[in-house]
Amino acid sequence: MFKHLKSDLPASVVVFFIALPLCLGIALASGAPLFSGLIAGIVGGIVVGALSGSHIGVSGPAAGLAAIVLVAIGTLGSWENFLLAVVLGGVIQLVFGFLKAGIIGYYFPSSVIKGMLTGIGIIIILKQIPHFFGYDADPEGDFAFFQVDGENTFSEILQTFNNISPGATLIALIGLGILILWSSVLSKKGKFFQLVQGPLVAVVIGIIFYNLTKGSDLWGISTDHLVSVPVPEDASSFLAQFSFPNFGAIGNPQIWVTAFTIALVASLETLLCVEATDKLDPHKRVTPTNRELLAQGTGNIISGLIGGLPITQVIVRSSANIQSGGRTKLSAIIHGFFLLISVILIPRLLNMIPLSVLAAVLFIVGYKLAKPALFKTMYDLGWKQFVPFIVTVLGIIFTDLLVGIALGLLVGIVVILIKSYQNSHFLHIEDKSNGKHKIKMTLAEEVTFFNKGAILKELDSLPRDTYLELDVRKTRYLDNDIIEILDDFAFKAQERNIDIHLISERGMVENPPSFIEFFKLRPKSA
Repeated sequence: MFKHLKSDLPASVVVFFIALPLCLGIALASGAPLFSGLIAGIVGGIVVGALSGSHIGVSGPAAGLAAIVLVAIGTLGSWENFLLAVVLGGVIQLVFGFLKAGIIGYYFPSSVIKGMLTGIGIIIILKQIPHFFGYDADPEGDFAFFQVDGENTFSEILQTFNNISPGATLIALIGLGILILWSSVLSKKGKFFQLVQGPLVAVVIGIIFYNLTKGSDLWGISTDHLVSVPVPEDASSFLAQFSFPNFGAIGNPQIWVTAFTIALVASLETLLCVEATDKLDPHKRVTPTNRELLAQGTGNIISGLIGGLPITQVIVRSSANIQSGGRTKLSAIIHGFFLLISVILIPRLLNMIPLSVLAAVLFIVGYKLAKPALFKTMYDLGWKQFVPFIVTVLGIIFTDLLVGIALGLLVGIVVILIKSYQNSHFLHIEDKSNGKHKIKMTLAEEVTFFNKGAILKELDSLPRDTYLELDVRKTRYLDNDIIEILDDFAFKAQERNIDIHLISERGMVENPPSFIEFFKLRPKSA
């Protein structure tokens, strides 16, 4: 595990600085105690990181669950009741894992997964623009198009330009310059610049800038534009931040509905993230999805037992881990320990970090996920790849993650149906022979009810006095709907003076009286 420590340690520092405000922001957006987001980040890093089979995936509280959590807390009546739903959701995820439900993630087209990554990259940039310029009307966890304050992604950006903070903007630009210089120039100059990552330097300079400009009306950074970690006064006040589920409410049906919703959405987000991170992994390692569901279920049980938010594998932190050179699961585990140690030992120091500097870090992450060259690559692959890709991107930007993916998947299915319609058969027309048109129709290997329209259209368009050669030798599956169409056509063919020459594995048949009876005699596999 420690073989790649020199790569995993710097990556874990970057993931830590990204995870810290996201954990707090998602908790705030969820209407939950701020400390619950940190608990979920710690458990996601240490527990899920240790149990997961993913080498580069990072788990923690997810923005996609924020709306569900917000509604559920109000519906269930108390935070303790909601924690019980989180625990039960984890148990249901364990059941999913044991039932081998992890295979679901493999049924999402590559174009949709790439669209998901690109859409998330764009939304990261758009959502961090207010923080970059020192305008903090919404928490970092508010990743949906319509926001908690009634604004949307773009109207919030317009509001930002009327509320620019000079100090926050200046240190954000300095931080962005450091990050670009570090990754493009300094990282190639020596081992020191590879071990000490640009984001760490940017954060340290941000803390120094905040303290030097404190009290300045022009360049000072307001406290609402800083990281806000709960600061306990002593050990007892620290322990008082933990909450425990109310097991007395286990008979409440609403608890079980919420638990199943959490398990379903968290599992789907995790499986999609696993598929996406595996594609980003430069070493192309494959994550065992069923083991991932078991790890996530265990993490949610523990998180719920001690007062944390629901956990999923999350693409923002996972992609930051990959881009920062993380090689093994150790980077995710170390980032969890960093979260734990920092909230215990240095919460006041963390509260000096400007959010605009962290926004600069996320700008780089977002750009690497949504490089402009990818749009051209997908366009060059043809409309069957580009349309589901772009629909997924736009869906994520203008709705939210799961809706965007669902739209992309729906379009992908429509594309499959169109291609299935087009590829059901091959038609070859020859010159007239003995006064009749000779037409050869070869059916595909698998012909289902999706192909009914295309085949019916071809048969109905055959002219009178035609010699039809119908070849089913390559066909291994022929849907009963298609057989019925052929049977009906055999009756019409007599009226239109169409001779049918059926070629199958069993030989040749001229004008079969009943296709239904003929195919009943064929093996089911044929």
